[in-house]
Amino acid sequence: MQGEGFDNNVRLGMVGLGIMGTPIVERLRDKGYALTVWNLEPERFDKVKDSGAEWAESPEEVWQSSDVVLVCVLGDDAIESVCFGPDGFARAGEGAKVLIDLSTTSPEATLKLAARLKEELGADWIDAPMSGGPQPAREGQLTLMAGGDEACFAAVEPILRDIGQNVTCMGEIGNGQKTKILNQAIVGTNYILMAELLAACRATGIDPDLLPVCLKGGLADSAMLQRIYTQMSADDFDPPRSYVRQVNKDLKAVSHFVEDLGLELPLLDAAVRQYGRYADAGNDMEDSASVSRLYQTQSS
Repeated sequence: MQGEGFDNNVRLGMVGLGIMGTPIVERLRDKGYALTVWNLEPERFDKVKDSGAEWAESPEEVWQSSDVVLVCVLGDDAIESVCFGPDGFARAGEGAKVLIDLSTTSPEATLKLAARLKEELGADWIDAPMSGGPQPAREGQLTLMAGGDEACFAAVEPILRDIGQNVTCMGEIGNGQKTKILNQAIVGTNYILMAELLAACRATGIDPDLLPVCLKGGLADSAMLQRIYTQMSADDFDPPRSYVRQVNKDLKAVSHFVEDLGLELPLLDAAVRQYGRYADAGNDMEDSASVSRLYQTQSS
């Protein structure tokens, strides 16, 4: 690909109809894109069928039917299977020109898989992990941190801006995923901080619901305080907006990343351990904010 853009008739594919993939499909259909989708659990198609998206029987079929394919799956093994498994993209031979990886994939796997995709299919790879959650995804308000060839990024940028209000190219392939690790360090540490803050607030006898109201606009204000802390305070975890298993996986990636850099970051280490404690207690499929339950006995 030599930097040519995609017009409004671009055919999109989406692999992965989970908590984030589903609202992204709905958003892209609202924007008028033709869209072919696949998910490992076929019943998930019911969530987007009314949007007008077309079902494919395999990732291979998605690739054949698309100019650009977006992938939103869980982890390195999943995206490798989608690309190079028995029914993966590589079996198509011809089809899409660009893969946009919205998943949180390790930088190492990103480089390896991108090189293989280029060699076997001649297709480019943009790593564009996201932050924001399902509702921002539905409204086109995600934050996307991208890595990849500058010309290729420019070609797909209009697509990314239809789902993201903040889209930044951070440099070469893999840099989007490195930035996502830093993002998850902030998010994961703040999950623990918000949980501990809630426990401390309850112990003081202050109405915990008033804290984000009081601090709004001040130096201590943040999206985590206004969204995640209030969710914790309300014990509002059903249905899950994101899963403990995902945050726990991301924090483990943060830990490995920091270790590889040769850094000692004790605050991050403590957050990783605490979140891991909650996940290991059988809470993988609970809402990620429900980690506040670790502290309930202390503050009740």
